[in-house]
Order: sequence, then C-alpha cells, then structure tokens
Amino acid sequence: MKIKPVINEKDKLTIVQKLGYGSGDIFGGGAMIIVGFMYLFFLTDVVKLAPSLAGIVILISKMWDAVSDPLMGILSDRTKTRFGRRRPYFLLGIFFIVISMLLLWYPVNFKSELYRFAFVLFSYLFFSTVITMVMIPYNALASELTGDYNERTSLTAFRIFFSSASSLICAVLPMEIVKRSADIRQGYITMGLVFGIFFALPFITTFLFTKEKSEFQKLKPKLDLRETFIKPFTIPSFVRILTMFLFSFLAMDVMMSVMIYFMTYYLGRGNESDFVFGTLLVVQIVSLPFYSFLSKKTGKRNAFLAAGSAWVMILLGSLLIKPNNPHSFIYILAGLMGFASGGIVIMIYAIFPDMPDIDELYTGKRREGTYAGMFTFLRKLSSALALFLISQAIQIAGYMPPKTSVVNGVTKSINQVQNPSFILTIRLIFAVTPILLLIFSLYGDLKYKLTPTIHAQLKGYLERQRARVIAGNAMDDEPDEDKKLFYELKKIL
Repeated sequence: MKIKPVINEKDKLTIVQKLGYGSGDIFGGGAMIIVGFMYLFFLTDVVKLAPSLAGIVILISKMWDAVSDPLMGILSDRTKTRFGRRRPYFLLGIFFIVISMLLLWYPVNFKSELYRFAFVLFSYLFFSTVITMVMIPYNALASELTGDYNERTSLTAFRIFFSSASSLICAVLPMEIVKRSADIRQGYITMGLVFGIFFALPFITTFLFTKEKSEFQKLKPKLDLRETFIKPFTIPSFVRILTMFLFSFLAMDVMMSVMIYFMTYYLGRGNESDFVFGTLLVVQIVSLPFYSFLSKKTGKRNAFLAAGSAWVMILLGSLLIKPNNPHSFIYILAGLMGFASGGIVIMIYAIFPDMPDIDELYTGKRREGTYAGMFTFLRKLSSALALFLISQAIQIAGYMPPKTSVVNGVTKSINQVQNPSFILTIRLIFAVTPILLLIFSLYGDLKYKLTPTIHAQLKGYLERQRARVIAGNAMDDEPDEDKKLFYELKKIL
C-alpha cells in the first residue's frame, strides 16, 4: 500500500506559528548555557560554597529530576483546559522563570555555610522545577501542532534557530553584564533579572500563536505505570530514537566539557575559548536551512546519517591539530563541527515528534508529555553521569589546578604546566570519546525505519482510528485493509 506524502491544509503552519513556537526555546537553549558556563564559578567564588557542597547540589537536583520530569509529562498529558494541554503552562511559567533566575543568581552571604548551602539547594531545585514545568509541555507541543513529516522538520528548524541564537548570546553577554558592574554581587543580580525577563517574555508569543489539535484533547490516557515506564522500551523505534538522541548529545556534552582544557593546556589558546565556541554556534545556526532542505529531499534519518558521519570525520581530523598550527585552523575546525552538529540537533528534534505517533500505533493513546518527560530525564541523567566520569578521568590523569598569586591586592590565576598523560587524556576525550558515542548513535539511525512514505501511511491509519474512537464504533468493524496495515507498520516500526 503506497501513499505519497502530501501535506494536508490542516497540517500547514504559518510563519507566525513557527516563529511563535520557536521563540519558546530561547529559554531552553540559553538557560543551560549560562548555568553550564558560570554557575559552578558563581557558587565557589561568589557565594563561597565549598566545591564538594556545590557538587551535592547538582547531584540532589538530578534525583529530583528523576521524579519531576516524568511526573510533569504525565500531568501535561492529563491536563484539560480551553487553552489545551500544554499552553497553560507557558503562561504560568512566565512569572516563575523571572523569579527562578533571580533566586538562582542571588549572591546570598549568610555567615553560616550550611545556610548558604540550603539557600543554593532551594534556588537550584526551584529553577530545575520551573524548567521542567515549562519545557516538558513545550517539547511535547511539537507533535500536536502538525502531523506532517516535513512540516515538523521546518518547525524544528525555527526552534533550533532561536535556541542556537540564545545560546550564542548567553555564551558572551551574561559575564559582560557582571564585569561592567562596580559591585560583582549587584552584577549577578542584574544579570539574573535581565535574563529572567529575556527568557520569560517569548512564552507570551508561544502561547498566543500556537494551537494544539482539538482531537488530541479527546484522547485522555489512563494512568498505567507499566505502560508509562516499561512499555516504551518494548517499542523498537523508541529504543532506536533514544540511542540516536542520548549518544549524539553525549558526544556534544563530552566535547564541550573538555574544550576549555583542550584550548588552554594543549593548544595554549585558552583566552580564545569563547570565540571558538561562538564560531561553532554561529555556523550551527547557518547550517539549519541546509539540513531542512536535505531532510525534505532524503528524509530525516538520511540527513542525520550525513551529519553524524561528517562529524566523525571532522573529529578524526582534530587529532592532527598541533599547538604550532595557524590560529585559523582551530576556527575552521570549530566551524566544521558547528555545521555537522547543527544537523544532529535539528534532525533529532525533528524526529522526536514522530515518536508519539508510533506510540499511538502500539497503545492507541496520545502521550506526548510522557515521552517528553522520559527523554528529558534520561538526557539529564546520562549527561550528569558522563561529566562525572570525565572529571574522574581528568583527576586520575594528574590535572594540576591553577595557582593563585596576590600582587598589589589583586588576585591572579597562574596555570601550571600539565604532565603529558593529562594532555593525552584530554586529546582522547575531546576526539575519540565523541567518535565512539557517535558510532552508537549512527547505529540507532541505521535501524530507524520511519521514512516520509511510511509516516504518511501511519498518519492516515491513526487519523482513521481516532475518528472511529470518537464516533464510538466497535473495533471489530475495522476494515481488513487497516488491519493488514496495522501489522505491516508494527513490523517496520
């Protein structure tokens, strides 16, 4: 049974709708960049919290995520309002985003370190909860805006554009705001307020210019813990998408986490780290139209394969970079990595909205929020584990932290000469570890079978089934052609 994938008018999205949805990821893309770049330094050098206590804050937050992320997914699937299942949380989140950023960057100065720890733990857990409350429904919304295979890719391109642009801004501007303030403490408060507003306001447009499909409001799934947490792992496509998602993003996490060590101690260009990272992000944004076009021509899985394969080759090339190479080499390398990783990011977020369709084939339920919660939690957990293992590897390799020197009342940081085993470890982590992770990701991609034609068949089947459920027809009356298609699709997916 062959069906040509032609877009229906009801699945077409306007530019305004795509802009409205995409602007929501200004928060998701930018907040994590600020936290990843600055938060640990803020805790140890401004709040004066011991590094061991700062690590406990992060660990406890991941334990809380294990509860809050899946719970929020289940909750949003069961929310029923005249505004839909997801959009009310955007309005609710506007106020809380501003408050959470202010609390997160408030330089509390209690004399007791225990009190400072308690405040930091509360503020970080509150921030994590706000992200969960807003971003889980946001991630789930893409599946409900359009059911068309290519329109979802286009929608994702808008999202990744805003996310990458926000990441670029948040990699540079926050510290500039802090540095330009005469009082460093006031600088952090100002920065928290500015970016709290910057992250919150776009959700007004996301709320106003998006609209969930009305038929999904009528499919309210019953709560079944086994089906929620165990059943997805029995669906082959879920395992394949999860493999693509986790391993490709882990490759990014690993590379980014050691980039400053690679730049500082191997290449001797630590002061250029921000510019190199900025180059990567700029090219990542530029790559989005190319991968949108490639996806429409060849399909999402082929575009993902092309981006992942290119990234592996570029990482192999990075092993040839030497400290005495011209400065332009590292910027070219960063640009190429940005171009390849841009394809990974846009394709995995374009593939994700197709998973609830596959799940509906197996379960007859619409559970976008459940899947958003599971993906988000597993992503956070794997990232935390990877960063922990990298930190242990660096410690074992003999990393020597900078020494401090006070000259005329000014404290300076002086880098120490690292031993050869540490340099080798950093080079291997920077290039070889991401290559191995990407190989696993590409294996998942090769096993993933949802093409535009198969998705058109799946979409048509699901629409007919929803109409039958809403009309109250008996399942025994299902046409033989649909029964045959059901088994064929399950065999593929």
